[in-house]
Amino acid sequence: MTMNLLVILPVLIPLVGAVIALLWRHKRPLRDAWTLAVMVVSMLASFVLLAAVWQNGSPLVYQSGGWPAPFGISLVADMLSALFVVMVQVVMVTGVIYALGSKDTVVTYPAFFTFFLMLVTGLTGTILTGDLFNLYVFAELLVISGTVLTAVSDDKFGTEAAYKYFYISLLASFFMLLAVGTLYVSYGTLNMADLGAKVMADGERPLLWPGIALLLAFFMVKSAAVPFHFWQPDFHAAAPTPVSAMLSSVVVKLGVYGFLRMTTLLFVAQAPTIRLILLVAGVIGVVFGGLSAIGTHNVKRMLAYSTLAQVGFILVAIGWGTQLSIMTAIVFAFNHSLIKAAMLMLAGYVASRASVKSAAFDIVTGVGKPLPLAGVLFFVGSLALAGIPPTNGFVSKSLLFSSGINSTFYWSLLLIGVTSIFTLMYTIRAFQRIWWLAPAEGIYTKPAGDNLAAPVLLLIMIVALGIWASPLVTAAQEASAWLSDPSVYIQAVLGG
Repeated sequence: MTMNLLVILPVLIPLVGAVIALLWRHKRPLRDAWTLAVMVVSMLASFVLLAAVWQNGSPLVYQSGGWPAPFGISLVADMLSALFVVMVQVVMVTGVIYALGSKDTVVTYPAFFTFFLMLVTGLTGTILTGDLFNLYVFAELLVISGTVLTAVSDDKFGTEAAYKYFYISLLASFFMLLAVGTLYVSYGTLNMADLGAKVMADGERPLLWPGIALLLAFFMVKSAAVPFHFWQPDFHAAAPTPVSAMLSSVVVKLGVYGFLRMTTLLFVAQAPTIRLILLVAGVIGVVFGGLSAIGTHNVKRMLAYSTLAQVGFILVAIGWGTQLSIMTAIVFAFNHSLIKAAMLMLAGYVASRASVKSAAFDIVTGVGKPLPLAGVLFFVGSLALAGIPPTNGFVSKSLLFSSGINSTFYWSLLLIGVTSIFTLMYTIRAFQRIWWLAPAEGIYTKPAGDNLAAPVLLLIMIVALGIWASPLVTAAQEASAWLSDPSVYIQAVLGG
């Protein structure tokens, strides 16, 4: 029971921290130090949770209020959820560090860090919950926090982007509630372990496929996957840098996590059809996202379209459906979170040093000339995004192609292999414009801007996981092995 209490800590710590940060909202130095301390402690708790789950050899389950499943709300940490929580918390710590060194006015607002910690709470909760309705509740907390943090952005388009995000999220919530209703009417439960067991035991009931379609649409919106990608570029380009870095790196992984749960726990018999849909959507995302990133006019928009393409690679890996490809999807998701957060922070840093604060290429062209350290970091990040050694992106891409050869869907491997070159094209193009070309007339580099500490930390991790990838790969391999046998999760939650 003591070990099971570890499951709730990564959710409880930022939640309590958010409340206290609100009480100290007018005492900025104390509030800022408190927020960073809370995130570091929460991150350490997530590492302890991962180690405990791994050592235990089976999922740890916290039954809220002492009610046994499926009657109460379960919080469940298996290798997949524990590893994803570590991913979220590590990136969120760097987000706080970047915000503390940011020149954006928004980070000085009294409630900024309260909503940031609520963002952490919502995302961590969606990953650890073992109940579909509770997942919906945590996802709503995530939406509210993300909407507020974007609406108060220094960017003049922040409010417009927040409205777009809110209304597309409202549509996603509608999908989720309908899915909850159809699945509950069909099987009488919303506990994920119980639902998975009943779907396997009772077979397909009339409302099962509508429920699957609605749940699939919900997670596609959350991951900004094709065809629900259209809101993402505006939203991520207008959000404050510390927020957009989180939204485009770890928040979109909620969809990835959902797809993994759908195909390995909830709907195992129906998984081949779901995976085929994800495979097609992933290939389209890789092609469309890469081409759109090449043609865009703004560094942040370029990286937002890049997320569409990179998530596409992950969906393709899930779509292949082998144990190796599932492991690849987990490794790719983890590595991409670090890379994308670092790249967006570097884009924000360059924009903060431009005489007119903007990430538009017309403004930032040539701004990087007096910023060699940022240039080196951006170049390494570009290599990582394109999958070139010695970065963790190379590990992701090499595993992806290995698992593709292992699968029978060679057409998809060929398509994503050819279009992978797009990533190198748009990142090197951006590097060349910012650090090599001359700035436009009237544009100059300001002597001060955002702090580089957070992207430096992320780039260190990116290179370290490229050189020494075995800890992450081994953990992902273990998670994939657990996912191949849904009875491990089901028995841990329901007993027996």
